Amino acid sequence: MRYGIFSDIHSNLEGLTSVIQAYQKEGIGQYICIGDLVGYAADPNECVSLVKELEAVTVAGNHDWASVGLLSSGNFNFAAQEAVIYTQEKLNPESKEYLKSLQLVYKNQDFILAHGTLANPEYFNYMLDRDAARSTFKLMEGKVIFVGHSHVPGFFNQNPAGDIAYQEADKLDLSQAGKYIVNVGSVGQPRDGDPRACYCIYDSERMIVEIKRASYDIEKARDKIIQADLPSYLGQRLLCGV
Repeated sequence: MRYGIFSDIHSNLEGLTSVIQAYQKEGIGQYICIGDLVGYAADPNECVSLVKELEAVTVAGNHDWASVGLLSSGNFNFAAQEAVIYTQEKLNPESKEYLKSLQLVYKNQDFILAHGTLANPEYFNYMLDRDAARSTFKLMEGKVIFVGHSHVPGFFNQNPAGDIAYQEADKLDLSQAGKYIVNVGSVGQPRDGDPRACYCIYDSERMIVEIKRASYDIEKARDKIIQADLPSYLGQRLLCGV
């Protein structure tokens, strides 16, 4: 099976549309969304609708929960809080119902999904270092977990001896011994210095993970954010991918 795996759309319709168009050339059998469909940008309902149309297996992100009252935004920064308020006002009943229905963790025979760490997923902790990776590896029953949340693509690997390494690469072979954590980056607000929409393809038969990029109309997405009277910083940061 070829899986199209993506995360952190954050209401960026232009970014999501570009990724879907790229996936349509890749023979994808199943779509996967690792949360944060909404927040930050101007088109929450449109993005939720597209993910639903894809029939994507989807888990919840912290912005999804905050936007439907399942998580306090008290620890969010000012811009994120403003985006939560905007999103709460914009979401239609169908979008709210969908976001409320999302589970925190998903498992099948090929992989595990969680927005942040597998330990206490309701806290939405970031997978940023070896300690966070180690706590997740301890809980993993399978070989690979796909995560998002940090908006930076990268891989943690734990070899059979228990040693943990981190790397950033465009391709990863999971056929080697050990366990893997794959951060698929962000469709709608990349933070690794590359402003293009980031997405992932996982071929479960070949056991190959690929991180890919799709160009999109960033200026249009930025202008929508500004026109929606959201903090202008949320639009400007899209231009440089931070």
